[in-house]
Amino acid sequence: MIMFTFEGLEIIAVTARYLCPRPLREQIPRIREAGITRVILREKDLSADDYTALAETVLRACEECGVALVIHRYPEAARKLGINALHMPLPFLNADICREFHTVGTSVHSIGQLQQAEECGADYVTAGHIFATDCKKDLPPRGIPFLTDICIHSSVPVYAIGGIDSEKLPQIAESGAAGACIMSGAMLL
Repeated sequence: MIMFTFEGLEIIAVTARYLCPRPLREQIPRIREAGITRVILREKDLSADDYTALAETVLRACEECGVALVIHRYPEAARKLGINALHMPLPFLNADICREFHTVGTSVHSIGQLQQAEECGADYVTAGHIFATDCKKDLPPRGIPFLTDICIHSSVPVYAIGGIDSEKLPQIAESGAAGACIMSGAMLL
């Protein structure tokens, strides 16, 4: 099994159930075996009710494996399930959400967006996409220089996202990032 670990980096799995050959609840133990201890449940195509039902199932698996679950985009699901970690799209991030939840993150693609996230009170940001990825085929990657610039200007931890595999972790570490988000690699374990 591939291990997603690198000294000094926290690795976060980002879900994409359409890539996963098994139900997400069955993938969580595999994610944990690979050294990952936090999962962002990012299933953007689901309604709030369907997302909450999936989150409940994934939460049980996370609790059994010692993996922290972060809810993406649905604060009402986080409230219902008693989860105090939320990842919000930047247009929906606000100071009230940041005060309500213990840990709140968002994705940024520029220094201006980083500043907006920090002004709202985000606890961390994901920055990307750093490398070429199938998720963003039509957009060129921003690269390590972009990630380094975000890290230099950020007062909160920065996690690289986009096209990251275990071989790219040394570059991520050199940029000053706190960690990296892995989607495809974590879903295909």
